[in-house]
Parts: sequence; C-alpha cells; structure tokens
Amino acid sequence: MSEQEPIRPAPAAGELFEQDAAARIGSTVEESVAVKRRFFAAHADDVRRAAGLVAGCFRAGGKLLVCGNGGSAADAQHVAGEFVNQFLLKGRPALPALALNTDGGVLTCIANDTGFERVFARQVEAFGARGDVLLVISTSGNSPNVLAAAEAARARGLTVVGLLGRDGGLVRASCDLALVVESADTQRIQETHNLVGHILCDLVERELFGLQEAS
Repeated sequence: MSEQEPIRPAPAAGELFEQDAAARIGSTVEESVAVKRRFFAAHADDVRRAAGLVAGCFRAGGKLLVCGNGGSAADAQHVAGEFVNQFLLKGRPALPALALNTDGGVLTCIANDTGFERVFARQVEAFGARGDVLLVISTSGNSPNVLAAAEAARARGLTVVGLLGRDGGLVRASCDLALVVESADTQRIQETHNLVGHILCDLVERELFGLQEAS
C-alpha cells in the first residue's frame, strides 16, 4: 500500500496574499453585518413575536422541539442547549427543549425503515403535543424532512416557527410564523440564524424570569 502524497500548498504570495486576506476578511464582515441589518430592520417585530410564542409555550407547561440539517442541526442543538441549561440568567429553572437531530439510534432506524424524510416528523409524532412549539431551521426552506416535520406538527396542534432563508421555500407555508433571511448566501443566512437564536434565548429568559442582568 503506497503512502498518500502529502498536500503541498501553493507557494505563498507573501505581502499580496496578506493584503488579499485582509480585504477578504473585511468584505465578509461587511456582508454579514449588512444581511443582519436588513433582516432585523424588516423582521424585528416577528422575532419578538417568536420569542413570545416560545415563552408562552414554556409558561403553559409545553416544550420546544427544534430540528434542522447540517449547520442548521448544529444551530438546533445550540438553541435547545441554551434553553435546557441557561443563557444569560444564571441559576434559572431549566426549560424543556429538545433537538430532534441528536439521537443517532433514532435517526438511523427511522431513516432505514421509513426514509430520511421522516426522521423529524416521526419524532414530532412521538414527543409533540398540542401547545408545544416546533422551531424548524432551514437555509433553503426546502429540506424535505423539515417540511415533513412542520406538516406533522401542524396536524398535531403544535405552533410552527420557521427560521428560514432565501424566499422561505416550501416550508414557509407550513409555518405559523416564518422568520426568513432573504439572502442567497448560505453562510450569511446561517450567521443571521445564529444571532436570531441568541436573541430568542435572551428575550424568552427575560419574559419568563424578569429583566435582571446576568451575574
């Protein structure tokens, strides 16, 4: 068995490379900030409404289910973890949030037996109840398994909040409230989704536990 050839980087361009890298960093930051500014200028009230829906669900004894694929799966875990543990308010009660993309055994058995499109919908059927909230995250808005989850949630009486990108895709119509980052750049959409997730955690904590500052 022959050894794999090492990856040989192209010769560095020295100062020219450093200048290009600096310009690239600057333009990426500017683009990211611009997408965020456009989104919140148009949808800040919708973000507040989403936080109210989640807080109301928790207050009534319900739970938050969250799902997504790839980077959106990581965002789903991130949001759920902040609610279960804590965000800014230290020592507050745990809040029931569940990311549906974390159990490998469940995911693979559903995908193997009934298809990958059902991996989230089946869990909504198992864990979702009327009054719960399902937060679906998709940069395209067209992920078939996210769409199936939203449809299953609506059928069971859950409120569906969409954190979507581009034009909202097919998932948009299955949401009670859709937060759509209208950009064609997946990375910029994901960065905005992450900020929305943090703001939701902050607003929900404040609505449920008061406006005290983090210790």
